[in-house]
Amino acid sequence: MYTTIIVLIGAIFYIALYFTYGKSIEKNVVKADASRETPAVRLRDNVDYVPANKFVLFGHHFASIAGAGPIVGPAIAVVWGWLPALLWVWFGNLFIGSVHDYLSLMASVRYDGKSIQWVAGELMGEGTKYIFELYVYFAMILVIAAFMGVFGPLANSTPEILTASLLFMVAAIVEGQLLYKTKLPFWLSSLIGVILTLLSIVLGFYFPWKVSLNALYWGQFIYIILAAALPVWFLLQPRDYLNSYILWGGVILGSIAAIISFKSFSWPAFTSFSANVVHPAVPSPFWPTVPLVIACGALSGFHSIVGSGTTSKQLDNELSGLFVGYGAMFMEGMLSTIVITSIAAYGLNIVQGFADKIAQAKPTLDAMKLSDPAYMAQYGNAIINLKTAEGKAIIGGALGLFTKSFGQLLYNSLRIPTKVGTIFGGLWASAFVLTTLDTTNRLARYAFQELVEPLKKVSVGLYEVLHNRWVASIIAAALGFYLIAYGGNAYTALWAGFAGTNQLLASIAMLTATNYVKRVQKASQGAIVLVLIPAIFLWITVFAALIWYLFKVVPVQASAIKGILGAFVVIMLILDLFLVFNFFRTYNKEYKPAKAKA
Repeated sequence: MYTTIIVLIGAIFYIALYFTYGKSIEKNVVKADASRETPAVRLRDNVDYVPANKFVLFGHHFASIAGAGPIVGPAIAVVWGWLPALLWVWFGNLFIGSVHDYLSLMASVRYDGKSIQWVAGELMGEGTKYIFELYVYFAMILVIAAFMGVFGPLANSTPEILTASLLFMVAAIVEGQLLYKTKLPFWLSSLIGVILTLLSIVLGFYFPWKVSLNALYWGQFIYIILAAALPVWFLLQPRDYLNSYILWGGVILGSIAAIISFKSFSWPAFTSFSANVVHPAVPSPFWPTVPLVIACGALSGFHSIVGSGTTSKQLDNELSGLFVGYGAMFMEGMLSTIVITSIAAYGLNIVQGFADKIAQAKPTLDAMKLSDPAYMAQYGNAIINLKTAEGKAIIGGALGLFTKSFGQLLYNSLRIPTKVGTIFGGLWASAFVLTTLDTTNRLARYAFQELVEPLKKVSVGLYEVLHNRWVASIIAAALGFYLIAYGGNAYTALWAGFAGTNQLLASIAMLTATNYVKRVQKASQGAIVLVLIPAIFLWITVFAALIWYLFKVVPVQASAIKGILGAFVVIMLILDLFLVFNFFRTYNKEYKPAKAKA
């Protein structure tokens, strides 16, 4: 297979389905109406509720949902082979991910921009809301810790990324002023912002700033508090918007490079149904464990929290919803397609280039045998993530495999120097990480504020303190900061389990959307089935994957983390069963709103 063919098929696949399947859902299921005022317009407060240009909002939403997931997940999954990874991205994206994202966004829009967990409570009982809310809040804390842990080492090892990222924040504040406080045309404000973004990248290359890892954690701690508590137009939204140009630039540049390179794939198309993917010493059956590996590129429950958290409060018109919610998921799938294509074409050469270092670090591993599918299935994960005795990553893990492969792709196709291409790949990834990190803390703030609502009846003073946006932002940031700064590397052992709970969240959000489509929207039976079947399939898959994880992966973890990890997974499974029970309990009941819908 060739890079050109795969990228062209992917592009045609996404464009065609957006204008057919997507438009059908917009018209027949959501029944979008341009004349109905959105919460951003009706409840505008210029802090959280702010109607945004749909292109600006697309940038914010895409940058927030992507994170490192659509890069890291597929890069790990290629241990099964590039073909099964690609098929899961494409079909998971079409039948589950895009529908999940769009319906979560629009259900929230119809309920004053309330969260998907609030909508679940409205449809399936108040108890559902608070249990769902607790789960989401805990999940957001883990995301904060994990993404701090991703950006910190990356910026520490590549100081060019740190300088550029700091300058991005300055450019974002300027852009926010231009968009909302001046009368400049949108195109001119955007052009100035893009120029400032490019200038930030150039200055980053020439003036790299090296700081300690601990200082990077503290810097992130301060930044995400500001991004979560300040008005959304001041920092978070314009930063995400400007970063989206880097993200789009990477997708477009990668697509062009892949199309004109016509490079054949050397990575195995398929290795084994049970390759050592989730854990280097445990065979992982592709089904049901694939959602423990590939999340954002195909589907992710985190997207429902973003869509119903920040995005629904900024949507200017219901007809913009498909472009923002559905279209951003397709863009993310295209990103994962480029990641898989880059590794399939150049990844094997990258790994084999480190053959001597791999042999020195662990003589039992042989990078030259990676072209053998059976060897790859057993040792691919171990080789990609191998570290030297000094603790330095040889290849750089899944993220390093991608950035190096991407650098090779740009050099061989466009003659961009490999180092420049590799650093740009790292900057691209770090932009995803930070835009998800700042949005996550804002979402954690929203969840916390909804959780303390019952305190109004007990102590108005305490409620007002805890509900304060600065207090709620600081609490979430502090919890995430503590886990990464003082918890050592323990959080990494939780990551695969968290990936499973993330997909569990997707199944819960999808079931909530099904309930909404049937009982509120009163869609046709055919439309309901198109949402219900993927929701049930996802729930069965993720539930089975977490059961497998509990009995196969948890027992081989270090004793210090084993109990915590096991308890975490068990609690999530129990929560899942409770919410599924409430779904079926209410599925055929007549909907009687607790309050008037928007």
